[in-house]
Amino acid sequence: MRFVALGMGLIFLGTQDKSDVFVESLRSLPEPFGSMVSTLVEVCAYAGTGNVLKIQKLLHLCSEHYEAKEEPKKNKLRKKGPTNLERFPSGSRISGTSGSGSSNQSVSARRSTPLPQKDPHKEDLSTQQAVAVLGIGLISMGEEVGSQMSLRTFGHLMRYGEPVIRRAVPLALALISISNPQLNILETLSKYSHDSDAETAHNAILAMGLVGAGTNNARLVSMLRQLATYHHKDQISLMLVRLAQGLTHLGKGTMTLNPFHSDRQLMCPAAVAGLFATCFAFLDGNNSVLNSRQHYLLYSLVPAMQPRHLITLVEDDDRPGNLKQVSVSVRVGQAVDVVAQAGKPKTITGFQTHTTPVLLAYGERAELATEEYLPLSPYLEGLVILTKNPDYDSHGYPRQQEIAAFNLFVMFEAVNGIVYTINSLY
Repeated sequence: MRFVALGMGLIFLGTQDKSDVFVESLRSLPEPFGSMVSTLVEVCAYAGTGNVLKIQKLLHLCSEHYEAKEEPKKNKLRKKGPTNLERFPSGSRISGTSGSGSSNQSVSARRSTPLPQKDPHKEDLSTQQAVAVLGIGLISMGEEVGSQMSLRTFGHLMRYGEPVIRRAVPLALALISISNPQLNILETLSKYSHDSDAETAHNAILAMGLVGAGTNNARLVSMLRQLATYHHKDQISLMLVRLAQGLTHLGKGTMTLNPFHSDRQLMCPAAVAGLFATCFAFLDGNNSVLNSRQHYLLYSLVPAMQPRHLITLVEDDDRPGNLKQVSVSVRVGQAVDVVAQAGKPKTITGFQTHTTPVLLAYGERAELATEEYLPLSPYLEGLVILTKNPDYDSHGYPRQQEIAAFNLFVMFEAVNGIVYTINSLY
């Protein structure tokens, strides 16, 4: 039933308020499953939007404690039970009707004394809280400010939350930093990987692999080697360490799991669905992914895998209508936000000049270093088709520069003529 709920959530991935009617109808289902699946659908609908109101609602769900409400009543009833039994012991024999009355009272006292039972809704309600934690990471993953704010929130949840919440925090940390190995997140996950709770440690190890997927990060590789030594007796933990090492060297460093493209302005729904399905399966990993029957759920990561290189293509002159690869000079550097800035400011800083094909790391941007070609796409990512610049001269000097220099020369001569005429008059 958990994956049925996941399927319903993925149907409404990215639909935002269009899912409101369906979410309200799901609340009419039996309470444990209905609350969980309604939260899951609402979380998927607002994936990558950074909606602050939805994050606040999820934090309210995480702050509730379902266990503490039932304990005081149980303790009161347990105290009342022994007093009735002591007052009317089952072994007492009183002649006449009093004996039968006392025996009836003792039986009724035993029946009124509740036996300690497990709450049947406890696991389902905790699943709703785990989904809420994942939802915070899923909603805030598309915005830089929201991702930074959620880091502090996850710290509070890890410190004061229930065990099921603590197990979901490493997975949520991975969602907000996919293929972006930030040092503070790596240190936090490394600390969680040594947690006393085995499931928390397992999720933290997987999260380390997701954070550094395809980056060949040297610091992360060193951490994983130390973890392999630390967990050498635990087969499950060691298997997850090997999996994280494989994700770190994904495609020998040429692939990524980052679901955002076009300068991080567009989200790939298939990639987000694959990442969220994997993290959702690890909420109960011992009964799903880490058993010997459902390990194939790890393949849900495949839709999120994509190359992170830049390849430039031009039309083949020998075969019209076909494309061929061409090597051009590009400048690669850290992206700079130039929104609402006047003129033509520099869009990258600290750039280096390379020849395509070239790899682009997280937060990097590329621009052409030559005016011989013009890109058909405003974003230089993945496969980019180029066309020859019609104003570019074969000698290597653009015609526009020649025209501008000629116009400047004409203006200079005109000014000199005017000055000479004025001087001759006086």
